Amino acid sequence: MSDTPGKQQNTAAFYGQAVASFSVAMAATAIGIFKLNADAWVRAFLAIAVLYLVTSAFTLSKVIRDRQESAARMYSPFEKL
Repeated sequence: MSDTPGKQQNTAAFYGQAVASFSVAMAATAIGIFKLNADAWVRAFLAIAVLYLVTSAFTLSKVIRDRQESAARMYSPFEKL
C-alpha cells in the first residue's frame, strides 16, 4: 500500500537562491546589452528578445507545473481498498 505524499515545499534558502540567481542573470544580461558596442536599435532589439525569452520561460514553467499537479491529483476511487 502506498500513500500519496504531501505537497513538497521548497525551503527559504532554495527560494532565495533561485531569486538571486535570476536577478544576477538579468542584471548581467542588461549590463552586457547596455555596454554592447552597437547601435541603439540593435541593443533595443536584444533587450526585447531577452524580455520575451524570460516571459515565455515563466509561462512554460507554469504550464509544466500545472500539468504535473493535475496528473498527481488523478486517482482511482478504489485505490485504497
